[in-house]
Amino acid sequence: MSDSAITPLEQWHRTNEDYLAKALAWLRLRLLYQIHTVTDTKPDPDTSGPLDGLFAKRKPPPPEPTPPVSAADLTQAQERMAAAETAEPPPALKVLGQRLGLSRFEQQVLLLCAAMELDTRIARLCAQAQDNTHHPYPTFALALSIFADPIWDALSPERPLRYWRLLEINQPGAQPLTTSALRADERVVNYIKGLNYLDDRLAPLLTPLEVVNRKVRLPPSQQQSVEAVTNYLQQTLHQSQTPVIQLIGTDSQSKQLVAQQAAAQLDLVLYRLAAESLPQQTSEVEQFARLWQRESLLLPILLYLDAHEVDSGSTDTTAKALYQFLDRCHGLLFLSSREIQSQLHRANIPLDIHKPTALEQRSLWEKVLSDKAADLPAQLAGQFDLDMITMQQVLRRVHIEKAPNDKPLRDRLWEACLATTRPQMDLLAQRLDTKATWDDIVLPQEEATLLRQIADQVRQRSVVYEDWGFHNRMNRGMGISALFAGESGTGKTMAAEVIANDLALNLYRIDLSAVVSKYIGETEKNLRRLFDAAEDGGAILFFDEADALFGKRSEVKDSHDRYANIEINYLLQRMEAFRGLAILATNMKGSLDHAFVRRLRFIVNFSFPGRKEREVIWQRVFPPETPVEALDWRRLARLNLTGGNIHNVAINAAFLAAQANTPVTMPVALAAARTEYRKLGRPINEEDFRF
Repeated sequence: MSDSAITPLEQWHRTNEDYLAKALAWLRLRLLYQIHTVTDTKPDPDTSGPLDGLFAKRKPPPPEPTPPVSAADLTQAQERMAAAETAEPPPALKVLGQRLGLSRFEQQVLLLCAAMELDTRIARLCAQAQDNTHHPYPTFALALSIFADPIWDALSPERPLRYWRLLEINQPGAQPLTTSALRADERVVNYIKGLNYLDDRLAPLLTPLEVVNRKVRLPPSQQQSVEAVTNYLQQTLHQSQTPVIQLIGTDSQSKQLVAQQAAAQLDLVLYRLAAESLPQQTSEVEQFARLWQRESLLLPILLYLDAHEVDSGSTDTTAKALYQFLDRCHGLLFLSSREIQSQLHRANIPLDIHKPTALEQRSLWEKVLSDKAADLPAQLAGQFDLDMITMQQVLRRVHIEKAPNDKPLRDRLWEACLATTRPQMDLLAQRLDTKATWDDIVLPQEEATLLRQIADQVRQRSVVYEDWGFHNRMNRGMGISALFAGESGTGKTMAAEVIANDLALNLYRIDLSAVVSKYIGETEKNLRRLFDAAEDGGAILFFDEADALFGKRSEVKDSHDRYANIEINYLLQRMEAFRGLAILATNMKGSLDHAFVRRLRFIVNFSFPGRKEREVIWQRVFPPETPVEALDWRRLARLNLTGGNIHNVAINAAFLAAQANTPVTMPVALAAARTEYRKLGRPINEEDFRF
């Protein structure tokens, strides 16, 4: 390969190898010079004795003779090494000394220890230089004796050699530090050789966050945050102690994206570290912090510390390890958290990072969708609160998945949005398979109208809030909350299914066993995750038996009452801030806290169905495929049952008819109704069940 074809990196590796070869040659001469000095000044002991003739011993073979080294030889070798050291860019050992603050003597000590891995002859020379065959390794005593201008402070744990863990010291028992074996850290040896990679003790805990395309500009609201972070990093990049940049917000994807773009503009590689992965022991946290800070000085890297699930002021082991790490690590880093971490003992700069606004999300959808889908961007942005990464996942999913040619683009995108955001909800609530339609539910006109208004408001949120400017006058309460009150079986759950089916949204019934916890603060955490996930995916939350969660606050008599009231207070705040549709169902309306009732936009009362409504319910309760024969709808409507009870009767009647291999007839239906009455504990008049 010609010299013109050599890359700058390859040229640097050549000059670095040349420097190392000359440095090792000088070091060998320095050890040889020390060996001759020790040999010349050591007297020959008289080991003869009167019994030597009787008990002859085999003497150990003499060491290999070493060629003499003159001061001139040393001077020439040192001049050659100094000349190689002036190369640009400088060799790795010199760069290491500059970045970690090593003195000339400390660099020579590090070279001596690293030479053990680079030259097999060094071990024998170390043993001869110390006049001890059992010491074939470097020691501080050896370094102090062979190098000019020694510095005793180099042995201090606060000096770079030991502070940055550049050396490993094997000090067994009561052996003095000066005569203990020294070994260069493997990562440092490789750095000196020109191999610069992340320390393998840190690599398993860190995840690189690479930017897909550096030219992509984020939405304006997020791009402003990127520019603010970049300007700050440029000003403080080379300072020894810098404030922590706190990225505050509920959306982890957006915070990572801002940090990635800022790091990319400065040509830094961003690594993510979860707070839960930090060591728990104090000594291990200290070592971890020093190793990371050392790596940040040797590599163009930046840390993204993800403390999204660590509450401010928490005292658990994860929080303690996090605060200790931040106190010990003085380099640049991002701290991602939901709220400002108030217990930091160092300066910090908080930045609020949010998802793209609804208008920005609409603009992003418009860039990738055709003009034929003019209203689709507004519908998607109005219903789903997605960040850029999730939007890209949705588009890839639509592109990869094969769909029938006649399936509209709107349906495919809508289903992809639901499928992408659904996994976050399935861990916290039960998804209901919505099949009921407007034709299946029977209600008085006033209640039916209220249900349709609820669905229409969800559908038109984007128009009213964004296009008509209502979002400029409202900070909270842009969601829709409704209360369905009525006896069991009057159609509350079916009404929620009808609305979800009409809007083509997922309906989730809240599982109280998964949300409510006996541990203090855990219920609020679960509710927070639930509401956040529902906002992202546009899901409808259905709180069945809502009085269990939204009950009245009580007078505080003990700690249990106080924490129960805290949970209700949190629910009040979170319900008001929720952007989606939340439906509360209860048959004990009077048990709800009055503050909840004030925040409700709709209250739909599900009354006991009258005879007219019951007749319609009976006419619709049997599927078209069910064989029925001569059913008297008016006679059946005289039975005082709710819609839920009528459904149970229809199911039981169908099984009775199937067992008898006959259609569903009046005697069969009345027999099933009689069983339902007995289940409900109602008095039975046999005349009512004869036909």
